[in-house]
Amino acid sequence: MTDLQSRFHDIYAPVIAFDNETEIIEGKGSWVTAADGTRYLDFAAGIATTNLGHRPDNVLAAANAQLNKLWHAGGAFLYQPLIDAAENIVSVAPDSIERLFFMNSGAEAVEASVKVARKTTGRQGIVVFRGGFHGRTMGSVTFTTSKAKYREAYHPLLPSVFVTPYPHPFGWGMTQQEANAHALRELNFMFRHEITPGEIAAFLIEPMQGEGGYYPGSFEFLSALRSIADEHGILMIMDEVQSGFGRTGDWFTSQVYDIQPDILVMGKAIANGLPLSAVGSSIELFDKFPPNSHGSTFGGNPVSCAAANAVVDGIRDVLPGVAERSDHSFARWNEAKDRYRTIGDVRGLGLMIGIDLVTEGNTPDPDAFGPIARYAFESGMFILSCGPSGNVIRFIPPLNVSMEDLNRGIDILIDSIAKYEK
Repeated sequence: MTDLQSRFHDIYAPVIAFDNETEIIEGKGSWVTAADGTRYLDFAAGIATTNLGHRPDNVLAAANAQLNKLWHAGGAFLYQPLIDAAENIVSVAPDSIERLFFMNSGAEAVEASVKVARKTTGRQGIVVFRGGFHGRTMGSVTFTTSKAKYREAYHPLLPSVFVTPYPHPFGWGMTQQEANAHALRELNFMFRHEITPGEIAAFLIEPMQGEGGYYPGSFEFLSALRSIADEHGILMIMDEVQSGFGRTGDWFTSQVYDIQPDILVMGKAIANGLPLSAVGSSIELFDKFPPNSHGSTFGGNPVSCAAANAVVDGIRDVLPGVAERSDHSFARWNEAKDRYRTIGDVRGLGLMIGIDLVTEGNTPDPDAFGPIARYAFESGMFILSCGPSGNVIRFIPPLNVSMEDLNRGIDILIDSIAKYEK
């Protein structure tokens, strides 16, 4: 154990877990450097946050320039980065998003979006979808069902929150169409047995589930929800904290599926690692959410906003290359799936790809990720897992990863899976 690791265990509360205790002193692009000089390919990407890699030049320059001018305002007065970032983000968001306000984290933005929905509709019911991850604060963990342990010992949770299935075709042993039909049938059962549609303020949904196992929602399922929402006056909140800002091949997954959200929740990659999140909606809806209905001391920090403005400019440049990298990755992973029994499924969108690790009968293998991640680390690479059994590899390289580094990462992971199977 190094001196830093020893001090860490002495002083830092163990409730916050780290996937790896290697001391990293520098990051640039797709790589990080440890204290001993070892370089690692970082395909954890800060949990799909450093979409432009570590310390992208334009974001670094924008943040530094703002740091030398003004770094906090606390809602006391206006400053240009706030407006520049808001305008830039709205310009690339779905057409239904015309205004936004900033918060600090994804969980905060999720809670704020629910406040918007409840206050503007006068309804209290919130429908969430099993396997969704929406944060771990006391409020947002109510909406999170990706793992039961996230909710353990925190009951009672918020009232009037109802959970219904999200299509998991591979996990259920169904086709996508069968899974869609099952999920929609269960939603209709909920309307009949638990809460009527007229009492529901919003559907809160990830159009591409993250922590729950990297399951895309499908156009058919999301468009059916959109129609149900329209029929009953229910708002559709799209949580794109993890799947936004180019990660799934367009600016937002709702645009991949051409489904307009009423409220869009943004975070993670919005400022490439600086703390920032946002809630976006229409002018009409926000006109029903009056001043002082919500607030934040640090939301919309000037330095984070300057970074976010530069992030949008940076993603504009790299977004056209995501499709090529995605197609190449899926081709290589599907080829590997045919060769290795441990790979049960390869799914996702863009560069948000899940590699489902299984045993016989496509049963989730909770023991697989640990050794594979260790082999990958020994070969110079960081990865993360997801899914309720922790058996899904998140394949989330930076959007601007070089083809050489992309292939290096795939090679390392395939070699690690081969070692696990021996």
